[in-house]
Amino acid sequence: MVPAGFNKGDWELLKKALWISALSSALVLVMSTSGVAGVTTPVRASALASPYAGCASQDAAQIAVSGGRNFPNAEVEPTVSVFGDHVIGQWHEDRWSNGGAHGIGLGTSSDGGATWSNGTMPWDFCAPGTPPSLQKYLRNSDPWVSYGPDGTLYSSALAFNLGYGIPPAANNANAVVVATSANHGTSWYGVQEIPGSAFTTFSQSTDKNSTTADPIHAGVAYTVWDTLIEPTDNPDDNPHTAAYTGPAYFSKTTDGGVTWSQAKIIVDTKNRSQTIGNIIVVDPRNDTLYNFFDLIQKPNTPFQGTRSNAQVAFNKSTDGGDTWTQPQIIAPFNSLGVQDPNTGERLRVGDGLEEVAIDPANGNLYVVWERSSNYQKQLKQSSGAWDDQIVLARSTDGGQTWIGPTVIHTANGLPTFTPQVAVNGGVVAVTYYDTRNLTAGQTQNLPTDYFVEYSNNNGASFQGETRITTTSFDSRTAPVARGFFLGDYEGLVPMGSNSFGALFVKTNCNSTDSAGQVFPAGGPCAPASSTSAATSNTNPTDAFFSKATP
Repeated sequence: MVPAGFNKGDWELLKKALWISALSSALVLVMSTSGVAGVTTPVRASALASPYAGCASQDAAQIAVSGGRNFPNAEVEPTVSVFGDHVIGQWHEDRWSNGGAHGIGLGTSSDGGATWSNGTMPWDFCAPGTPPSLQKYLRNSDPWVSYGPDGTLYSSALAFNLGYGIPPAANNANAVVVATSANHGTSWYGVQEIPGSAFTTFSQSTDKNSTTADPIHAGVAYTVWDTLIEPTDNPDDNPHTAAYTGPAYFSKTTDGGVTWSQAKIIVDTKNRSQTIGNIIVVDPRNDTLYNFFDLIQKPNTPFQGTRSNAQVAFNKSTDGGDTWTQPQIIAPFNSLGVQDPNTGERLRVGDGLEEVAIDPANGNLYVVWERSSNYQKQLKQSSGAWDDQIVLARSTDGGQTWIGPTVIHTANGLPTFTPQVAVNGGVVAVTYYDTRNLTAGQTQNLPTDYFVEYSNNNGASFQGETRITTTSFDSRTAPVARGFFLGDYEGLVPMGSNSFGALFVKTNCNSTDSAGQVFPAGGPCAPASSTSAATSNTNPTDAFFSKATP
């Protein structure tokens, strides 16, 4: 029935307009509720001013012995864990160019990542609350954090000196250090070196630790790392000398982090062979532990112009870590790293490091890494190439067989790097950096973005790519540590019933900054300020948190 005063055509148009208005209101209502597809605007999780400013008093003495430069207020390489509405993040704070940072920064949120408070981890001389046994260390690196099923929070990192230590500390002391919190990072107990992980010389140096809480058994957590024998650089590096080895070590706690077991070898490597990037995931259905790592094997002759023979590998334990299988190889890494295609400048990224996840419902295993479509083992022939693919390998039978690696993302031939993977409710999420907005001839800046994509079919295909960064940022204004550096890894974890929490680092030189810079035109931001070259860019990077929902 057409109301009085309306002809039929006008009435139909009005009804359509009212329907569209109602639909729009419904959509607005849906988008305002939790668990809706999309990403939240990234929130800064790190402090604007470094909590380690007092450490600068030790910089000159370290530089005089070991060189390098420090980048104040530069945060890189974050890790994250979630328990209900509690989100905990850690990262390098005040990154050094030649290894580690002044300390490990801490971010805590009790409202799902909407707001953050900041602090420090008590692992070195500069951090308040550090026990006397650890005050001999001046640097920290490689933070890792993991929540247990009861809300106990476990964390680990590297603590070390690089050629200089406050007397009577050893100049090259290094160890894997741990800490545990029962109140979501407000305070820490069990702050200690893992037994058997502490050394005093370069001849034994710890590297690339990670910690995983057992998802079923409260009070149980596992830490793995590699110890490099006869390295040439420092505990934050990956040396390749004429004679070295790098076995994987394992320690566990069964009393909620009060004590940790004596370190023991779980992957025994021979001369000119090593592991790096050891990460454990646990199958909650049967308590199987899977340890994934980069296995570098012979032939390994970079000084003769040939790249290392690097393999994605794993081993596993079915008895809580008492015994382990021999390593099984999944696939070669075929990573070249990343350089700016227009300038040739290096970026330090997650090449040669895998990231892993397990689906707790069915035990499916997922491994992601970056790879080059132009990979060649000859160093000179591959000097003009870079990692331009994100690949994924998956297993549905406990690692007996593997599907892939399959390319799940490319950036049209431009660099893409440092992927992370997580599983929630059967959905697989992968995050990564991407330089697709770089244009030919653009040399004053390197526009970079952070993305997430999803799989709803156990990793067989991916879709729903979503940009997390709201605008491109310039990677060339990051701190420099063997290349412009955001981190060897970032953070990605399940959150709630169907979402993911992403903690990542970006520079604070956005596409439109205080100087009005707009990509791809406009002048460059200043390089990151450091102890060797002060610039106007005194806060080059920060860690940011975003919640992503497919």
